[in-house]
Amino acid sequence: MKKSIIFSTLSALSVTAILVSCNKEEEIGPNDKNTVTLEFDNRVGSQNLEMGSKTYKNAMNEDFTVTTFNYFVSNIKLKKADGSEVKMDNQYFLVREADPKSLVVSLKDVPAADYTSVSFMVGVDSLMSTADIAKRTGALDVASYGDDAMYWSWNSGYIFMKFEGTSPVAPARANGTRKIEMHVGGYGGFSAKTTNNLRTVTLPINDMAKVRKNSSSEIHIFTDVLKMLDGATKVSFVTTNNVHSPTVATPIANNYVNMFTVDHVQ
Repeated sequence: MKKSIIFSTLSALSVTAILVSCNKEEEIGPNDKNTVTLEFDNRVGSQNLEMGSKTYKNAMNEDFTVTTFNYFVSNIKLKKADGSEVKMDNQYFLVREADPKSLVVSLKDVPAADYTSVSFMVGVDSLMSTADIAKRTGALDVASYGDDAMYWSWNSGYIFMKFEGTSPVAPARANGTRKIEMHVGGYGGFSAKTTNNLRTVTLPINDMAKVRKNSSSEIHIFTDVLKMLDGATKVSFVTTNNVHSPTVATPIANNYVNMFTVDHVQ
């Protein structure tokens, strides 16, 4: 009987020790760093975005397809649980639905901490938009876009968000197509009279993104096209189908600032 009691006691202590060991938080060293990944998942409402092959409906019950969906992400900040921020300076990313690799943004050497929110700018800030072209490399290299241009040579500025597709309600063009083109730009510059369509998005991370020396964190972000078309301004493709002016694009920028949400962290 005594052996049985001793064995049961030892077993219980072993289980307790294992649970304590598993639940123990990894200590954070002053120089500990790791990677935070932002994974952008482009969607149309509750559906995955499928380029060109699927028909969706906007808030006006108008059918449309999507053939291009791109946007710049920059000036990323991660907010710690203590309220301080980590800024990812001079990092610019172009998210393109057509390029799966671009949907994953890796932020290296992020200090170990618990992060409660992430913020970023949709677009390219005025300082970089006007910087010497030799400094605009990587995602900002204007020669790298090919047919999928993300730069207005006539307006000397980046296209922050490009949305293209078709809709049967859009007016027919000379070649018979019923295209939708929404190109949003306008960095404001140094004049109050210049349209500024730069928008900053701040997203709470309810489960916290925990970064440790031996563990990275991935923040999964939904980007909902429908919210770009439905907000303070409800977009109808009958009247809004060929946007290439910063001033005309402002209502779309005001809408799409709300199209991002953090779905989960892993």
